[in-house]
Amino acid sequence: MLQLAPYAVTEHNSRGRAHDEPVPVARGQFQRDRDRIVHSTAFRRLEYKTQVFVNHEGDLFRTRLTHSIEVAQITRGIARQLGLNEDLAESIALAHDLGHTPFGHAGQEALNACMRDHGGFEHNLQSLRTVDVLEDRYAAFDGLNLMFETREGILKHCSRANAERLGDVGRRFLEGTQPSLEAQLANLADEIAYNNHDVDDGLRSGLITLEQLEEVALFAAQRREVEARWPGLAGRKLINETVRRMIHLMVIDLLEQTRANVASAGVASLDDVRRAPRLVAYSEALLVQLRELKAFLRENLYRHYQVLRMTNKARRIVSDLFAAFMDDPHILPPQYQAMARDDKARAIADYIAGMTDRYAMKEHRRLFAVGEIH
Repeated sequence: MLQLAPYAVTEHNSRGRAHDEPVPVARGQFQRDRDRIVHSTAFRRLEYKTQVFVNHEGDLFRTRLTHSIEVAQITRGIARQLGLNEDLAESIALAHDLGHTPFGHAGQEALNACMRDHGGFEHNLQSLRTVDVLEDRYAAFDGLNLMFETREGILKHCSRANAERLGDVGRRFLEGTQPSLEAQLANLADEIAYNNHDVDDGLRSGLITLEQLEEVALFAAQRREVEARWPGLAGRKLINETVRRMIHLMVIDLLEQTRANVASAGVASLDDVRRAPRLVAYSEALLVQLRELKAFLRENLYRHYQVLRMTNKARRIVSDLFAAFMDDPHILPPQYQAMARDDKARAIADYIAGMTDRYAMKEHRRLFAVGEIH
């Protein structure tokens, strides 16, 4: 077993679980968390939830599931190099999108608009709610009863009002402290994965082109390196080699800058990590290039008219479903009818957020399409 850094999370400095359980046999506490996440219903549903392209648009595009696995791979690799707790870092990465709605950010925006007068909707909060409350695998407690540090890492963003309601796991947002380095790492590994893989999927779809990407310094530089090494290389091999090098560049930059930040801050314990400024970071030079890449993707992929057509449909589906269930909660499945007796809007949000893309479309047809009676 690799030696952990003195500022890594361990079972000894962890704040543990909300509900006491027997010590796991033949695995550690954070391995147990990872296993519970992988076996959860919410994790399986990620296979049919949108990343950028709706699930039925093609078999080769990323889904929330493949994205989460890619984030976990990047996270675990960097965690090992930094001497961090790999099992914790991987658990956070695998769970970070469990609360995401169908249809990606369009679905979240629509559901948040529907919930405006009922406490709002935010997918990080929903991911935490999923592992704390909604999963129903165990007789002794609701949720998955994950370790505190796993739950803390899942909650990347939080308003002051929600932080006050959440108790210990929300306290850092009130006190201005930081989560573990494992949590900070999973957050940026998410960014590394989606920036690069959205480039890959955008090229595969034909919505963006290699010629357009010549405007992006980060991509253009790596492409030139590939072409110098393999003159005449084209097609998928050229794209894959370029994207692979972009990921490598980001990972190495993140490693070097984080090591420098940890050394500069004099961090020697987990408590030091929590009191320090955010330590897992890119260099300033790379940040400039990443902002350019993100701006390119926003303008040329996320706002492409074909993507916007689908996201407009997605918003309509989510809004229609929410309105129908609010009007008559008796058409909800029995489990959610029972929940709706305590908080109708939140129960409906839980139901919709748990849907896959294809299930949401099917449910919409059941409720609104002429001739659908089942």
